[in-house]
Amino acid sequence: MLTHSAQIFADLRTYWSPDAVARVADGYQLQGEAKDGLLHLINSGPAALDGTGDQTDQTGNPNMKPFWDITEQEMEASLQNTSWHPSITEYFPGGGMSTRYRTKGGMPATMIRLNLADGLGPCLQVAEGITIDLPDPVHDALDQRTNPTWPTTWFAPRLTGQGAFRSTYEVMNNWGANHCVMTAGHVGHLYLTLASMLRIPVYMHNVEEQRVFRLSSWRAFGTADLEGADFRAC
Repeated sequence: MLTHSAQIFADLRTYWSPDAVARVADGYQLQGEAKDGLLHLINSGPAALDGTGDQTDQTGNPNMKPFWDITEQEMEASLQNTSWHPSITEYFPGGGMSTRYRTKGGMPATMIRLNLADGLGPCLQVAEGITIDLPDPVHDALDQRTNPTWPTTWFAPRLTGQGAFRSTYEVMNNWGANHCVMTAGHVGHLYLTLASMLRIPVYMHNVEEQRVFRLSSWRAFGTADLEGADFRAC
């Protein structure tokens, strides 16, 4: 609805701290956007093949595009970088196939979750960040800790130093449960605007203030505590 592109549904399965990665991956040190740790997004089964990251934007960066912009070459690359595996019986006793791929790093992305709170209704969480490339041996060491037949995305949220975004661990610690949807691009502001139109409060996000649109009437519900004002207005 917002981007006309596919979404990756995944479990927010594991937080990997820099120390934990170094311990299981022969001392490998996370760097750059991942220096504070990683979130392992992994679906227990298939996921949209757009999630390989083999589609590219105008500057050549990994992307997930509207279907009418995807080229034959990009479709073929996504298929070539996906393998197919029988589902594991303890999860899916009825059988079926799982897609295995690894999302290319360097894709700006937005992770969301819609929670249903008793007595409150739906409420939204939004985390912008970027996908991360890991060397093959490091990826394999971490991936084997869950299930290597499932599609993997390594995600580093953009940290703000405050609240739920003061660390990568706190992002996972404050997440509603172990599922999320990931969209290509930093589109958190679009989710926030849509949520306000639908009167859905947003209680966790890292979108910069200048990108957040709220009606001027929202100010009547508070200006110091913007998340609280969101709940009161909705």
